[in-house]
Amino acid sequence: MGGALVIVATPIGNLGDLSPRAVDALSAAEAIACEDTRRTRKLLTHAGVKAPPLITVNDHTEAREVRSVLARLERGERVAVVTDAGTPGISDPGERLVAAATAAGYDVEVVPGASAAIAALVVSGLPTGRFTFEGFLPRKGGGRTERVDALRREQRTSILYEAPHRVRQTVAELVDALGPGRRVTIVRELTKLHEEVWRGTLAGAVDHLAQQEPRGEYVVVLGGAEPPPEPSTDDVTDALRARLAAGEDKKTATAAVAREMRVPKRTVYEIATRL
Repeated sequence: MGGALVIVATPIGNLGDLSPRAVDALSAAEAIACEDTRRTRKLLTHAGVKAPPLITVNDHTEAREVRSVLARLERGERVAVVTDAGTPGISDPGERLVAAATAAGYDVEVVPGASAAIAALVVSGLPTGRFTFEGFLPRKGGGRTERVDALRREQRTSILYEAPHRVRQTVAELVDALGPGRRVTIVRELTKLHEEVWRGTLAGAVDHLAQQEPRGEYVVVLGGAEPPPEPSTDDVTDALRARLAAGEDKKTATAAVAREMRVPKRTVYEIATRL
């Protein structure tokens, strides 16, 4: 069949979620790139798959292992890519391997399956039509401040990952930046024995997390920001008057006001004509 990189999603908790197709893909692989060889061996044992050579590909090794994986693809091997849980490349190793394989012209296949982000989104009770995946926020500094500020304005549902020892701090920062009333769903230990889904506001989430020591991996699903109020006719008129008084022609002023205030150009033009 020729060399191919095969992205294989694995269970995020419940081993029963390993699909028959995933088992077939792992059985057919001549090597498996995995985040942790110990966890992958346990998964293979559960699936009844004899382990081929395992290549450790994690946050620290992925860049240097790209060449060895490409060499296997060049020899016509099928290399499966798995992580400890979920779909590779989503806040997990795998992205560099896929980019390198596609750039080199090799086939990349995917065996879809569990994803904590999608699972949390669909049980959140929040809008699912449009959403954004933020993954893990930067730990500190300007990058974190910038991302949190973007969430303040984001009107789509947002999905974040967080570790148990940082989830309280992150939710507290979100309260300060987004306000206590923003809707949120806190999801913990998805598909596992102690799965928990909590729904409420950010202020309520602070109280909820304070009740017991956080344990397990968390997914925070944030409701979107309310859209800004539509500018009034008086607001548009004042903006137009200011630009016309500054010497702009009607066409230029109309286009600028429509763009800046997000008002249909026809509406602005009609007000400009009355002026």
